[in-house]
Amino acid sequence: MARRGDRLLFAAAALLLGITGAAAEDAPVNTIQDVFQHLRTCWKPPPPSKARPIDITVVVSFNRAGNILGHPRITYESAEASDNDRLQYRIAVMEALQRCTPMPFTDAMAGAAAGRPFAIQFRNRKTSPDKTSPPTQERRA
Repeated sequence: MARRGDRLLFAAAALLLGITGAAAEDAPVNTIQDVFQHLRTCWKPPPPSKARPIDITVVVSFNRAGNILGHPRITYESAEASDNDRLQYRIAVMEALQRCTPMPFTDAMAGAAAGRPFAIQFRNRKTSPDKTSPPTQERRA
């Protein structure tokens, strides 16, 4: 009986994860947290063979229909990033925004989000900086 129960539990978990993964991209965006969750589903950082992992922040606004309003602006990039790293991550951020727009806002969220800037952090570094090394200066774009 335990084996049958384990199989049922596994099947239910796989089904739930499959539904959740597919639904996350199509789910209506109703809260600010949903905006960030929706963007996470579209984020595909460059492979380590193309660029070292860095953190990057972009400020973007949306209109009521969920399309990008104006031009996204990079406001932060990790200080230790090379020019190639920055270029690869800027491309990845813009591709993520293209994949995620138009944002499927609910009517209520469309009214609340329209024209408001969102500072979206794309973090790709897995480890924290070494505590023994000297602190680095932030590099503003």
